[in-house]
Amino acid sequence: MTPPLGGASGPYYTVGEVDDHDEIVPIIPRDQPFVPPTAVERELCSAIVDEDPWAYLCVVAATGVYHPVALVHAHSNPAKRQMVTSTLGDGRIATFVYTQDMLPRPHPYLVYEFVSLRTLSEIITDEVEVLAVNANTPCELYLEVTDEERERWQAAHERFGAPGLSGNRLVTRLSGGAEPTELLHGLACGAHLCFLNGEAWNNLDWHGLGYSGEVERLSEGWGVKVRQDWINLQNRLLNCDVSTSDWDFVLGARNFLVSTEGPQVDPQRWRECVEATIRNNIAANVPGASAERGGSPEVDSYADFLCGLVGTIIRYEARFRADELLPPNGYVRTVAAWDLGRASKMARWGRGARYATQAEMYEALDLVGQEVRSRYSSWEEFSVGYVLGRCLHFDDEAFGATYTDVLEAHRALLTEHGSPWLTVPFQTER
Repeated sequence: MTPPLGGASGPYYTVGEVDDHDEIVPIIPRDQPFVPPTAVERELCSAIVDEDPWAYLCVVAATGVYHPVALVHAHSNPAKRQMVTSTLGDGRIATFVYTQDMLPRPHPYLVYEFVSLRTLSEIITDEVEVLAVNANTPCELYLEVTDEERERWQAAHERFGAPGLSGNRLVTRLSGGAEPTELLHGLACGAHLCFLNGEAWNNLDWHGLGYSGEVERLSEGWGVKVRQDWINLQNRLLNCDVSTSDWDFVLGARNFLVSTEGPQVDPQRWRECVEATIRNNIAANVPGASAERGGSPEVDSYADFLCGLVGTIIRYEARFRADELLPPNGYVRTVAAWDLGRASKMARWGRGARYATQAEMYEALDLVGQEVRSRYSSWEEFSVGYVLGRCLHFDDEAFGATYTDVLEAHRALLTEHGSPWLTVPFQTER
C-alpha cells in the first residue's frame, strides 16, 4: 500500500516556503532564444511577425485566455471577479491576460481564471484602456480597449471560439516543461487524460481550467470540496481502491489460474474460480454469512455480478485483439492503470484548486510512477489496462466514443512524435 500523503484540516493548504514566491507573471529569460511552449504561442509569434492582429485574435479566440485575480476575489462567475489592473508608463490603465502555456507557476494568493475572448469583451470595465496579451514576452500584443475593438473580439469568438483547440490531441511543451526527472514518469502516467483534454502532458505549472474551473471540476466530478477531500481521494487513487477492486479481483482469479494451470484459461473455469473464491472469502470474513448458493440473496447477486464481469472482460479483450491493442494471445492482468492514470491528473488538479502544495503534487506524481512500474512492464501494457478500466467504468459494451476516443489516444501516444511514451523510459533508474 502506498504511504499516505500528509493532511491538514481547512479548505486550502498551509502555504509553505516553496509555495510562497514572487512569480505572479511569466518570467522569460532575455539572454537565450525564445522557444514557444506550444503551437499556440508559435502561431501568436507568427502573427506578430506578419503584423496581422486579426490572425492573433483568432488564435486567442480559439484557445481563450487567463487573467490574474486575487484568490480572495476569485469567482466562478466572470462578471463578479475583480480583475487586476496596472498603470502603464504613459498613464493608461491596463489589464493583463495570458495564454495557458505562458502562465507562471501557481501562486498561493493570486490565481488565474479562464475566460473566453467574448466574455472578456463583456467584463472589462470602462476604466481599462489597454488589454495586454502575454505582456513582457516575445509573443505580446497590446490592444486598445474601445467599443469597436470589443466588437472585433466578439466577432473573432463567433468564428473561432467553438470548438477551438480542444481535446483528442497530443500537446508537448517545448519549453517551460518538467525537467527529465522522476516527475516526468509520473506526468507521463496521466497522458491519456492529457490527450483527451488537449493539455500539455509535461506541464507542472498547472492552471488547467483556471482556478474556479479546477475547483468546479473537483467538486462536481469527484465530490472534492475542501483540501482534506482531495488528500483522501488522492490516497485512494494511489492505492487503486476508487473503482478497480471488483475488476482486479476478477482479473486476479484468472492470473491465479494462468500461474497454476497455464495461459489458456477456460471461461467457465474462470467463472467457477471467481465464485468459489468470493464465497470462501465471505464465509471466512463475514460472521453468520451463508456462502452457499440460495443461502443469501445478496451474496448470490454479488457472485453473479462478478461472474458476469468475466464475460464482459472476455468480449472487451476480443475487441482489443481485433484493434491490435493486445497481441493475439494477450490479456489484461490488472486495471490499476485506470486509478493510477487518474491519480497523475488528480495531483495536478489538486494543485490548480489550491488543495495541494507543490511538494505534495511532486510527491504524488513520484508515487504514481513507482506504483505503475511495480504493476506493469511497459507503456503498452499500462495503456491497455487504462483502456479496459475506462471502458468498464463508462462504456457498458457500447464500443462508442468512450472506446474510440481512448483507442485513438492509445495509438497516438505510442506513435506520435513528442509523445511521453516515446521519450520517457518506462523503467527508470532511481
